[in-house]
Amino acid sequence: MSSDVVETFNALVGDLDYPMFIVTAAAGDDRAGCLIGFGSQTSIDPPRFLTALSRSNRTHDIASRADLLGVHFVPAEAAGLAELFGGVSGYDEDKFDQVAWHAGPEGTPLLDACANRFVGRILERFDVGDHEGFLLEPVAAEKGTSSEEFTFHRAKRIEAGREA
Repeated sequence: MSSDVVETFNALVGDLDYPMFIVTAAAGDDRAGCLIGFGSQTSIDPPRFLTALSRSNRTHDIASRADLLGVHFVPAEAAGLAELFGGVSGYDEDKFDQVAWHAGPEGTPLLDACANRFVGRILERFDVGDHEGFLLEPVAAEKGTSSEEFTFHRAKRIEAGREA
């Protein structure tokens, strides 16, 4: 692939302003979570959602052993939460010590500051480049508020806790 194509593609997708999510996972006594931008509904019937996690972060390590993932719709006013889950590596500190959360299905961490969220059973894992895709089937869902979401353009200002 030519560098011109890559550069132009990156400029095109860099202009998109899509919602950011925080994905959480638990396996045994281990838990992790990270801010992601690669997530989308992929099917209406049956309902399916795809998340992509960077292989370089701790959330991916825990998700590779988990059966369920929590997907949190980050509200616009939760910039601090987005900065914590996007700017701090789970290898360096336990992010859950710094936020209110509770255990959901099978111990999946659910962030209290994100009233809109779902837990999805991992149906498939597959290579999508430098990330791994996780195809999810919702098993629990909560809609607590209607609010603006925290978007990619705001997240671009967060210095990543670990390179993707």
